[in-house]
Amino acid sequence: MSTLERNPRSLTHPPRTGLLLTLPALAFVTVFVLVPLVFAVYMSFTNWPLIGSYQFIGLGNYAAIASDPVFWKSVGYTVLYTAIVTVPILVLGYVLAVVVRANRRFSTVFRTVFFVPYVIGLTTLSFLMVLEAQPGSGMVNVVLETLGITDGTTAWLADGPLATGLICVMIVWAVSGLTMVLLMGGMQGIPRDVYESAEMDGASWWQRERSITIPMLRRTIAMSLVISVIGSLLAFTQFYVLTRGGPGTDTQTVVMYVYQRGFVQLQLGAASALSIVLVVVIGLVTAAQFRLLREKEG
Repeated sequence: MSTLERNPRSLTHPPRTGLLLTLPALAFVTVFVLVPLVFAVYMSFTNWPLIGSYQFIGLGNYAAIASDPVFWKSVGYTVLYTAIVTVPILVLGYVLAVVVRANRRFSTVFRTVFFVPYVIGLTTLSFLMVLEAQPGSGMVNVVLETLGITDGTTAWLADGPLATGLICVMIVWAVSGLTMVLLMGGMQGIPRDVYESAEMDGASWWQRERSITIPMLRRTIAMSLVISVIGSLLAFTQFYVLTRGGPGTDTQTVVMYVYQRGFVQLQLGAASALSIVLVVVIGLVTAAQFRLLREKEG
């Protein structure tokens, strides 16, 4: 009788091996996620300043949120911004995925070109947009003046609605590449035989997309929407670089308001309470999206 037959347990790893393999990840999550989160929850029950002593004030910071008009204005603006960019990002990403999903000539080049804005990063793109949106010299005004739409002197970043529109266009252009990659991966996983059968039955391109591609991409589309919505609710970089929340507080998002309370007004306790509320809201929104997905699948 062989050793394996006498000791079948030798075919499997002992439980402690799996634990040892996961310890680095558990340590990383504990140190950089769980501990800061617990500490932030504790800070939210205090009037913790950036410098100096603090006192425990219970639910005082959370009660103040309910009567904070600036916070609710930032919430409304963040929701509006999220509503504006979410659908265009998904639609443009889907169109780009359709263009590059087949292994046609130049498909690889197009994939690279469409994905480059996301790789460059929002910080770099935002600084470039600051230059390109300058009145009289920026490329945005030069192009629009050439088309006869403006006189070339529009101060895009000095007006709330104009700045919002400019940022939304930039974000749709920058983030659609990620959605394209996600959807393209899902499209390439659909068996070619399904399309060939539908084509033999006389289905048009749009009928194949509507009846085959979109239903089989439901999970990928849901994941893309979740990523897009969470990213929009946590928007900070583009607004900080381009407008600093101005003029006034017209383009101030929730995360920018948390930053202002914590690192400008030096009220870390209040900022922590706002952060905890934001985390809970994002968790609820994400759970609702997944629940709607399961209901549609059912």
